[in-house]
Amino acid sequence: MSNRRMARECALQCLYYADSAKMLDGTKVAPYAADFKRELGENFPFCQDLVNGTTNNLPEIDKLVSKYAKNWPIGRMSVVDRSILRMAAYELVFSPERTPVPAVIDEAIELAKKYSTDNSGKFINGLLDQLKKERK
Repeated sequence: MSNRRMARECALQCLYYADSAKMLDGTKVAPYAADFKRELGENFPFCQDLVNGTTNNLPEIDKLVSKYAKNWPIGRMSVVDRSILRMAAYELVFSPERTPVPAVIDEAIELAKKYSTDNSGKFINGLLDQLKKERK
C-alpha cells in the first residue's frame, strides 16, 4: 500500500468518526487525526490536510456533492460513502495542485471497494466523474 493511500485511509477514519459523532468541526477532529502521526511519519501532513481541508470546507463540499448526486440527498448516503466523497471532493476542487484527477478518483474508488458496499465504487466513480468539472 502506498504511503499516500495509508494517509487517505487514516483521513477517512477521522472523517467517519467525526461524522458518526456529529462533530464535523476541524478543531474537534484534529486531536483524533494526531493519533496517526507516528504511523504515517512524513505523510502525516497530507492526512492532516485532507481532514482539515474537508472539515473546513464542508458546507461548500456538501453543496457540490448534492449538486451532482441527483435524487440522492447527502444525508441518505452511508457515512463511509459520504466521508469518501467529501474527502475526494476536497482534493479535486479545493486542493487541485496536489493530485491528478484520475488518481483522486481511483483512490476514492479503492477506499469504497475496501470499506463500503459492492455498489459504492460505481456510485462514487459516477459522482466524482461529474464533480471533476468543478476543478479550477
